[in-house]
Amino acid sequence: MEHPENNDEYKGLTVNSGVEQPSIVNPYLNRKRYTRRQYTVDELVKGILDGNVTMLSQAVTLVESLNPEHQEKAQKVIERCLPYSGKSVRIGISGVPGAGKSTSIDEFGIHVLERYGGKLAVLAIDPSSERSKGSILGDKTRMEKLAVHPDAFIRPSPSAGSLGGVARKTRETVILCEAAGFDKIFIETVGVGQSETACHSMVDFFLLIQVAGTGDELQGIKRGIMEISDGIVINKCDGDNVKRCEMAAQGFRNALHFFPVSESGWDRKVLTYSGFYGYGIKEVWDMIYQYFDFVKENGYFDYRRRQQNKYWMYETIDNSLRNQFYNNPVIKQALKDMENSVQHGEKTSFMAASALMDMYYKQLLTGLSDK
Repeated sequence: MEHPENNDEYKGLTVNSGVEQPSIVNPYLNRKRYTRRQYTVDELVKGILDGNVTMLSQAVTLVESLNPEHQEKAQKVIERCLPYSGKSVRIGISGVPGAGKSTSIDEFGIHVLERYGGKLAVLAIDPSSERSKGSILGDKTRMEKLAVHPDAFIRPSPSAGSLGGVARKTRETVILCEAAGFDKIFIETVGVGQSETACHSMVDFFLLIQVAGTGDELQGIKRGIMEISDGIVINKCDGDNVKRCEMAAQGFRNALHFFPVSESGWDRKVLTYSGFYGYGIKEVWDMIYQYFDFVKENGYFDYRRRQQNKYWMYETIDNSLRNQFYNNPVIKQALKDMENSVQHGEKTSFMAASALMDMYYKQLLTGLSDK
């Protein structure tokens, strides 16, 4: 029989319906969507100046937001915090992926806080995916000591397609951190290799982390990131790797002889250390503070700060013009048509770009004539 339970001999049996299962939704759950309290500009500024890291984090979030209202609010906060900024030492830390930047920063940070005191802010820039546009933002997990230190603040940010190794809003974040009382600021770049000039334009000392066996002598002679570095350190100098690191350090020292004298007059040094075991950390920071004494004495420290302010004025102008162009409603519509023309081979990329720019200029002139 296919279904024995239907046999007459089982007629006296009954099947209980079982225990009613509870709902998977918590009956006490508040259906109203939780909304974070929006602080005013006055509250954010006061919180930042008081050293409140929660207020600082929310202000940085406003700075990184693409919402025009958030941007306007963030600019007001930055403007009021600006007089309290500029009193920190800013150190950029770069290197190839896997060089041990995050691990080294953890050791560097603890060493600096224990030896010199003060407060440390770490701005870690994480590369964004070209496909999903997302970032992992997991640098904090490799900074176990700093993550729980009461005088340290770690803020991972996505690069969001920005070139130069840093995020577009890192400069503004530095101002907020300085206003919050952080007198030492580390900026960890994404580690793209040879084009991190944007980071160099916002720090006082640019530290390049290398590892042994990354290439031949020609790699060391190449310009770009090595030319803008103020100091070079070879990481992972421990165990069986000590000899290779010493050889790599000597190779970099030889390569530096081909470079012109740095603008500051500082003689770049090449040191070895181990970020994992903490060997040689003191020597690295002795070099960095020797550099600060040197450039403050000859006036280059203040000169570099002034040049950086000028550089970021032009960068702000470029970003503002770009945003105005792409947010223009007429250009937005015309862009779709031009994209189709370029994709179907009806126009070249240069012709389409020139037509769009002409359209934008004519619209500006028409707006001026109407006024």
